[in-house]
Amino acid sequence: MLKYLSKFVRNPMAATQDGPPDLDELFKDLKNKVDNMFNVKSKNNGDGGGLGNKPTNRSGDPLPITPILIIILLLWLSTGFYIVDQGQRGVILRFGENTEVTQPGPRWHIPYPVEIVEKVNLEQVRTIEVGYRSSATTGSSTSELRESLMLTGDKNIIDLQFAVQYNLKSVEDFLFENRSAESAVRGAAETSIREVVGKNPMDFVLYEGREQIAIDTKTLMQNILDEYKTGINITSVTMQNAQPPEQVQAAFDDAVKAQQDKERQKTEGLAYANDIIPKAKGSAKRLIEEANGYRESIEKEAAGNASRFDQILTEYNRAPEVTRNRLFLEAQEGIMSTVSKIIIDQKESNSLMYLPLDKIIQQSSAGRPSDNSSNRSTNSQNNSRSASDVINSIKEQSRGSFSGRERGER
Repeated sequence: MLKYLSKFVRNPMAATQDGPPDLDELFKDLKNKVDNMFNVKSKNNGDGGGLGNKPTNRSGDPLPITPILIIILLLWLSTGFYIVDQGQRGVILRFGENTEVTQPGPRWHIPYPVEIVEKVNLEQVRTIEVGYRSSATTGSSTSELRESLMLTGDKNIIDLQFAVQYNLKSVEDFLFENRSAESAVRGAAETSIREVVGKNPMDFVLYEGREQIAIDTKTLMQNILDEYKTGINITSVTMQNAQPPEQVQAAFDDAVKAQQDKERQKTEGLAYANDIIPKAKGSAKRLIEEANGYRESIEKEAAGNASRFDQILTEYNRAPEVTRNRLFLEAQEGIMSTVSKIIIDQKESNSLMYLPLDKIIQQSSAGRPSDNSSNRSTNSQNNSRSASDVINSIKEQSRGSFSGRERGER
């Protein structure tokens, strides 16, 4: 302060050499310096100091004090204009007391030192890292074991790292209800994640339960922060890394590999079962249907044979000799139709006969299926014919065979 005043005072230590400077002389010299700067002089230049006289300029006219004061007041009032950007809120503090929260747009407040404005961004998303710290310059991250190591529900230790993103939902609570927002969020995050992880087994935390762990942690964090009225809104909790401690990482990798092999073999077994079971069911169904068809055909054939036997028995009871001859001839016909031998009677003839034996054999072999089918059809027809028709056909066949024999003897 003395150095600043010495610029306007010629000899501040001239009063006495041994004692302190004279304050009256000091302020008087300072006042003269200020008057010279504004070209102000007093109408009475006596030693009285001119306390009752109005200040004048060099020309002797009175100095316009009121317009100067008005200009100074307007300049002071103009410093109270401010603009609140989109997504921000303006908090007006009057002598340190919260009086108003303003919305985005141009605003005005009583200038300093009566009121001051603090602008707070509500929509800005802030991020804190728990369990690690990333470097913006190098792009690498360092682990914070004090924050990342925690105990699971099955008494295993895991190394878990995650990030929390948040914004603000209450300006008053954010400014006046907590000292450090980052410390509050970090403390709530550590407390919440340890509570959630401590209720779940390690496999659930490391694999299928990551998303559920993040959701539960977010909900618990929000409840804690709302209870303390911090004005903070948690937007997301992102799991960055979850793994066992480095000291047991190799053994854990072996266990994970074994678990993956187990799942792979289980999947292969299910695939093989899905492939072979439908085929086995189809084969079983086909065999059952074939067996049912075979059973029905056998039953029908047996019923037909029984019916045919009953009809033959009835006819046999009526005409035993005729029925016996008919059965004998039918049996001989069936036997001879499958024989490839040719019998020629040359007892009373010396002529040489030429027969195309090879063609006869081929015709006889080719005619067997047709004969069999014709026999089957004949049998079926015979089953449906009446007893009188059967007897007449037997008589005709007997007469034809006897006439053939007579012609051969002649």
